[in-house]
Amino acid sequence: MLNFDFYNPTKIVFGRDRLNELDNLIKKDAKVLILYGGGSVKKFGTLEKVMNGLGSRKIFEFGGIEPNPKYETLMKAVEIVKREKIDFLLAVGGGSVMDGTKFIALAACYEGIEASDILFGKETSAIKKAIPIGMVVTLPATGSEMNRGGVITFNYGKWSFYNDLVFPKFSILDPTLTFSLPKSQVANGIVDTFVHVCEQYMTYPVDGRFQDRTSEGILKTLIEIGKITVENPTDYNARANLVWCATMGLNGLIGAGVPVDWSTHRIGHEITAMFEVDHAKTLAIVLPSLWNVTRKDKYDKLVQYAERVWNISSGSDDEKIDLAIEKTREFFEGLGIKTHLSDYGIQFDEIEHLVKALKDHGRVALSETGKITLDVSRKILEGAI
Repeated sequence: MLNFDFYNPTKIVFGRDRLNELDNLIKKDAKVLILYGGGSVKKFGTLEKVMNGLGSRKIFEFGGIEPNPKYETLMKAVEIVKREKIDFLLAVGGGSVMDGTKFIALAACYEGIEASDILFGKETSAIKKAIPIGMVVTLPATGSEMNRGGVITFNYGKWSFYNDLVFPKFSILDPTLTFSLPKSQVANGIVDTFVHVCEQYMTYPVDGRFQDRTSEGILKTLIEIGKITVENPTDYNARANLVWCATMGLNGLIGAGVPVDWSTHRIGHEITAMFEVDHAKTLAIVLPSLWNVTRKDKYDKLVQYAERVWNISSGSDDEKIDLAIEKTREFFEGLGIKTHLSDYGIQFDEIEHLVKALKDHGRVALSETGKITLDVSRKILEGAI
């Protein structure tokens, strides 16, 4: 096992009907800015419940945070924070709203020249504090409710940022708040969670037995409940398991002390930025091809994955890997998520544009080994057609 530090101060408030506890989670005299995306939080009554939970506090609203939140939109919220002297941010939504809120929390306190520097690791000394944040999760997928990172869109690219200052003070996870989600969004959340776990698992062995077994448990749970929770959204236990898997899949625990590989996300981000394909769908496109192309470097873990997650016990190791990749693709397809670029109208001759974008954004040596060069990324994308 590799050396590691693990730190996670976020309080989780899990279960039915917990929004009334907001009153005990935020200081009484706070000026709260509630942030959300589209109109669904209003349509299904979530926003009203949140406001009731906040009691007599002074409340402001900022809606319209996009999927793949845009820098320009978030900076409008920063203006409100500064003008109204907001001292608590409450995100109500999924990963995009939560990631956007984290950026706003940093940008509102940034002492440098341009807040976009936060995305590029510039002027880190100018990041000294952040507005405290809390989360009300309405879409299980990203794990942003219990981690220190986010992804936003800037200049037609997707950029990640990380800072301990944006760990949420608390996150409320009420599975019933997700019952009204469209099936496609639930399926996206399952795939996003599945791939988050795989990217912290599918590298090379370092005898991280706890991390491996925990990852395998999350993956097997998603396989067991995936179709159930898509088809039966009000099955509380199935949905509760999805919500908790999504949180535990990216809160730092399973990636501590083991090598990780975020290549699927890095390549997927370029597909989303260029062709506006849903984030999770890009992951379902890239992952099977990436495993095929990089199987030599991931060989031992691919065999372990086949045997422990899919219970494949017969055939040669290569045959086990082939079948495991096939079963993974079938799992995604069974949720209604297509797994080829051509399914989304992306043609072979457009691959070179994606490779150029990877180069422009410095994504030229990806994976746990740094061996996914631009040429290897090209092969992965060609294999995903």
